[in-house]
Amino acid sequence: MKSKLHILFLLLLLTNTAASQPPQKQVTHNTYSWVSINSNFSVNKHWFIMADFHLRENDFFAANSFVFGRVGIGYRWQEQLSVAAGYANLLQAPASTGAGDRPDEHRVYQQVQLSTRYKKTVILQRLRNEQRWQTILVNGTKTGRTNFSNRIRYLLSLTIPVSKNMWVPQLVVADECMLQFGSTVTYNTFEQNRIFVGIKQTLGKGLSFDAGYMTIFQQKNRERYIQSDVYRLFFYYSHAAKKKERTN
Repeated sequence: MKSKLHILFLLLLLTNTAASQPPQKQVTHNTYSWVSINSNFSVNKHWFIMADFHLRENDFFAANSFVFGRVGIGYRWQEQLSVAAGYANLLQAPASTGAGDRPDEHRVYQQVQLSTRYKKTVILQRLRNEQRWQTILVNGTKTGRTNFSNRIRYLLSLTIPVSKNMWVPQLVVADECMLQFGSTVTYNTFEQNRIFVGIKQTLGKGLSFDAGYMTIFQQKNRERYIQSDVYRLFFYYSHAAKKKERTN
């Protein structure tokens, strides 16, 4: 009788131990190519309009991952400090080929950006707050319902010149961390982190690009994670407002 009780006790102990074990981490690895055009049009000394368009492709442009557009209006207190707000839309590819509707996401965002210098290094800091409405799909079909969440993003970017010659590329190192909150956010308050290393090259008045490698680590739920290797090429265009000529 005692031996049977011992066996029963061991079985209950093993069952309880197995049930208490945390879920195994499932990491999916992806490779992307990411191209974008980022523009900034100054209306006058203080006000400006910003707009950017992004295309991310699986592997080396093998299939679409997402298309993203963003517009906004900003106010510049000084050359180094500005605030902006606007709207963005993200259109993702279906989960699988021919899977039906493309999930999309509507965003409203607000941001503050500060650019400073330490010796010759340009230090860019940006704090962005986003309200996100993500489409809910069931079996690849839109339900007309959305999940709402709020996401806070902090970007720190360093642009380091390696030569006095403007045609020699500068080194760029950046990190952006994202935290999200909302009733549908449970295990993944930490949403993702992006680290970028590359070069920045001036092409002419108001036009430049950066190119390099980005790694993205993202948590989707309690046990599912995504690690992405991204080859990035971003173009930048800045249009300065014309100064009014003085008349005597």
